[in-house]
Amino acid sequence: MMLKINFLVWLLCMAVLTSAVAQTKINAPLINEKEIPKLDNPISVQYLRKNLRKSQPRLVLSPVNERNLKNKLKTDPVVQNMYKAIKLNADEIQKEPLLERIKTGHRLLLISREMLWRMNMLGMVYRMENDPRVLQRINDEVVAVSNFIDWNPDHFLDVAEMSLAVAIALDWTAGKLPKETIELAQTALIEKGIKPSWPENEGGYGIHPGRHTSYGVYKYNNWNQVCNGGMIAASIVIAEKDPELAAKTIKRALDVIPLALMAYSPDGVFPEGPTYWNYGTSFTVITAAIFESAFGTDFGLWEYPAFKESAVFRVLSNAPSGWYYNFADCDDKRSEQGDVTLAWFAAKSGNTVFFEKERFLMPPEEMGKLSCLAGAGLVWIAQFEKKYEKKIPVIWKGSGINPIVIFTADENETHGYYFGGKGGGAVNHGNLDAGSFIFELNGVRWVIDPGIQDYYEVEKTGLVLWSYCQDCGRWTLLTKNNYGHSTLTVNNQLHMVEGLATIVDFKTGESPEATVDMTPAFKGLLKSAQRRFLKDSGTSLVIEDKIETLDETELITWQLMTTANVEIVEGGAILRQDGKKLKLENLSHPELTISTISMYPAPLELDRQIEGLKRLEIRIPAWTIKKGKETIKVRLSGI
Repeated sequence: MMLKINFLVWLLCMAVLTSAVAQTKINAPLINEKEIPKLDNPISVQYLRKNLRKSQPRLVLSPVNERNLKNKLKTDPVVQNMYKAIKLNADEIQKEPLLERIKTGHRLLLISREMLWRMNMLGMVYRMENDPRVLQRINDEVVAVSNFIDWNPDHFLDVAEMSLAVAIALDWTAGKLPKETIELAQTALIEKGIKPSWPENEGGYGIHPGRHTSYGVYKYNNWNQVCNGGMIAASIVIAEKDPELAAKTIKRALDVIPLALMAYSPDGVFPEGPTYWNYGTSFTVITAAIFESAFGTDFGLWEYPAFKESAVFRVLSNAPSGWYYNFADCDDKRSEQGDVTLAWFAAKSGNTVFFEKERFLMPPEEMGKLSCLAGAGLVWIAQFEKKYEKKIPVIWKGSGINPIVIFTADENETHGYYFGGKGGGAVNHGNLDAGSFIFELNGVRWVIDPGIQDYYEVEKTGLVLWSYCQDCGRWTLLTKNNYGHSTLTVNNQLHMVEGLATIVDFKTGESPEATVDMTPAFKGLLKSAQRRFLKDSGTSLVIEDKIETLDETELITWQLMTTANVEIVEGGAILRQDGKKLKLENLSHPELTISTISMYPAPLELDRQIEGLKRLEIRIPAWTIKKGKETIKVRLSGI
């Protein structure tokens, strides 16, 4: 039985995780694995031989759910519509050349992901129609990638996604490919997929800092989810050929996957943001689906603490404007397509709020290129049966190593109110943005997060994005540092990398509020800093900062990032965008003129260039603060 999580133990684990951010290898802290809730793990060679489904397909598809899918294709308009979109995608693949081993920078990931998409589209069409033309194309694709010299083990995500793609191709064609292709592909899965995840010179897979840091199966973030998902699928496909290797690989996966799943605790917030929730969670979802179809059990994944609750976080991350609450390395806007990962949560729970029916019913020709797991997603869409509708809370807090709070509009409000604020610190894919927030009203994103920028464009200049020390290059970028976020800056210094800001007070009701203790972000610069967010009406937000200074405190800067046009007026500013207006009232310091600093073009050529970006500032010299205590209070309201 899976152990129940102990909250005090969780706090200990999170503290250790947080302390690791000062290390170059942020995702390899020292944790006693006995303190982490386990998954069921009966895997052995004997277990595989007894319990692994004997016939293919057994990756996501099984005789029962494939029969259900074919029945739904006759009667269910959502399934019919999504399958039409899959067929259109499959038709487009037939027009494309076969894949070549072409890296982008140090990554082969674009090629691996393309292969995963192609096998999902072609594989699903083949399962439904047995089209020999489709089977031939699958064969050609599999032969091409199996003949690559390797799948780029130095960036193990590439290996994982390619392994999953080839595994799906072999499984969904269920022995219909030529024997020589099957032999070639199984050998590739072993030699280019699974074996590189077992580096012989490091012996075993103990959980130690610095060990296996180049191999994603052991990491504490989305790499773990993706890499183990790929290794599990590959192991199932080669289980008859090499049962010992398959068994030990699946056993390892069940042992180490909880290292990544702990990040969802205690409420479901994924600390790397909504985009990386989509990525990491989608691979945990397909892993669970593979386990269920291959073994008849998910070994405890669905019931893992806070995992199912993360679907609530994902839905709440969608703002009325179509933007995400795009903290951490997150894209600005969500896809117009329906979310197939959420569809799995809908199928498992029966809750309609996770089933994006309208988006699944958009015209197939307008969907464009589907997600790379949309073939598997069709199975989950077909499995959905409405059981109930549990509404998503309009006021919500999620704790953890990157805590957030969200205020949205209740059913009687009509202005599209949306606020997201956060604590946190330099977690994996995170920023120095403790206390930052976004705000939108009437369909306009007034206060923005600068979001993500293209990794490759940054990396090819030599800047190292993935080190998290205080002086690391990551923090020179406006998208990553506190200068580019709506927060406080003291003495024009960076926030402290090791400073985890937490949500220390949270109240619901007619006037919901949340308080973030930002003190750890300003170690040595402030004695304390408490930021309170208050929704004081259906069209307004109050931000109140209570600060205690130190002798070292020289300057406090209150910041707000916006792309709106700004007019400075007495006591504040008027923001204008898309024919709408927002008032900024400097309630605490009306005598201070707000400064407007243009961030377009951004300070560095490497920075993301956001047209019209501005930073509004209220600058308070420490010498003006009496008795070392100050309150900054600002109100944003629609007009």
